[in-house]
This record gives sequence, C-alpha cells and structure tokens, in this order.
Amino acid sequence: MGHGVISRSTLQARKRAIVKTLCYRLFMLLITVTVAWVVTGDVGDALNIGLVTNLLKTGTYYVYERTWDHITWGVTA
Repeated sequence: MGHGVISRSTLQARKRAIVKTLCYRLFMLLITVTVAWVVTGDVGDALNIGLVTNLLKTGTYYVYERTWDHITWGVTA
C-alpha cells in the first residue's frame, strides 16, 4: 500500500482499540466511584472524584504513550 493509505484492517484495529479503551475507562470509572463512595459516604463526591481522576488518568496515559513512541529502547526493526 502507498503512503498515507490506511488499510481496512488498520482502521478496524484502531476502532477496536478505541472501543476497548473506552470500555476499560468506564470499568475503571465505576471502580473508582464505588471506592470513593465507600470512603466518603457521599455519592456526589464519589462521582466528582471518579470523573476527575479518570479524565486525568486518560490524559496522562495518552501523554505517556506518546512519550514512549519517541523512545527506541527495546524496539527492533
């Protein structure tokens, strides 16, 4: 395939990765909210903690992954 052309399997792999990521983050959100609710005893506080921490974790993970894209250690051609 030529440069700039994305194969169907690559596109499906990206969509799958996005869906898997979103499902995982939702699962982690539910766990965080549940733990925060048990600790604080307040549903509103638990939701706020869950939403803020998961948004932060999602953003920092993206930066982490992008950083590793520039590190060649352990990568073989």
